[in-house]
Order: sequence, then structure tokens, then C-alpha cells
Amino acid sequence: MIITRMSNRASVFYRSITVISAVVFVLTTCGSACAKTVGRSGNVYQIAEPDALKELEDKAASTDLKERIKKEETTRRIERYRPSNVVSLPPAKKDRTSLVDMTYTLEFDIPDGKGGVLYPKGFIFNPLDYIPFSRTIVVLNGATENEVDWFTASEYYRRTDVLVLVTDGMWKELMHRFKRNVFYLTEPVRARFRLSSTPSVIVKKDNKYMEVKEIHVPAKKDSAGRRN
Repeated sequence: MIITRMSNRASVFYRSITVISAVVFVLTTCGSACAKTVGRSGNVYQIAEPDALKELEDKAASTDLKERIKKEETTRRIERYRPSNVVSLPPAKKDRTSLVDMTYTLEFDIPDGKGGVLYPKGFIFNPLDYIPFSRTIVVLNGATENEVDWFTASEYYRRTDVLVLVTDGMWKELMHRFKRNVFYLTEPVRARFRLSSTPSVIVKKDNKYMEVKEIHVPAKKDSAGRRN
């Protein structure tokens, strides 16, 4: 009895194995060759909705482009920057030295922060008595090649205590050429040192005056021997 049941179970098992093997054989041998088109029913339409990932990529690219354009425009504005009160001066016709008295008269009261007056209007003082000044100031026209060449060949070019002020020229180009910061000459500075031509060299003198040296730099000659 037990042998008969085992025989029946074995028979069912072998039949199952046979069916499974047949199915596997069909699937592996037919593949795409057994596939067929069953036809199309109804109308077919293209997908109207935009691809979400493509939309995100396009938006990101557009934002990056706008930011890049904005950054480039800001950089160009900075490079072209010129103060509204920048001063133009003529070239020096001859060498000349003058002293400028830095004594100054206050035009308004300076409060002491406690309701009183620290220095009253009309107070006379010399800033050099209170503020040490050891730098040398060189003023030149940065758009004139002969003055630029004069500066790069002068003793002032490699000195770290020299402050360069220009009346013209592009500050960034001059900064790279001189390998130092470059600033524009504005009217208050021109008036304070009584500058009248370029190039000029300003140094402290006798703890009371500022000495201004105007230097004549000959214009360059062209191929025909004419001065520019």
C-alpha cells in the first residue's frame, strides 16, 4: 500500500517536471520569433505632457545662462568704472618743484560725542602733526604711453611704499601692468595737493609740507621722427 502511494506521487512529480521542461523549452527557443502583432484598436495619440526631467534640465540651463550673463555684465561694469569726479591734467612742460602747506582750517565743529565740541569751526591744524605719512604718491596719465613707460622705468615702480593715482586709462589693465593697486585722481585730492600736471611725485617734507615734483616726460617719436 505504501509502495503504491509512493509510485503515484512519483508519477505526478515526473509529469510536472515534464510539463515545466516543455514550457521552458518553448520560451527559450521561440523568443522574439514567436511574438506577433495582434493589431491596433482605436486611435493612437502622441504624449502631450512635456518630459519632467527635460523641463528641469532646460530650466536649470536657462537659469545658469542668465546668471552667467549677469555676472559677466557686472564684471564689465566694474572694469569700466570711473569716478564721476575724476580729474584730467595736462602733461608737465618742464620739471618743477613746489611745497604745499598742509595746514587746514576746520569749516565745521567736531563734536566730542558728549554733547560738547572737541574742535570748533575755525580751528587751524596740520594733519601731518597728527598722522604719520611715509608713502610716496605718483600721479600720472595711464592712457599716455610715454608716462606709463616713464613710471615702469623709474625708481618708483618697484617700491612698495608708492601709491599710484591716474588721471586716465583703464584701472584694471594698469593694475596688471604695474602689479599693484591703481586709483583714480579725484578733485578733492587734486585740490589738496594743488596738482596741475602729470606726472607728479608727492612726498612729505620737513613734517609740515608736502613736496610736489612735476616731471617733464618727452613725447614719443613716431617712425617719421614726429613727437606724439
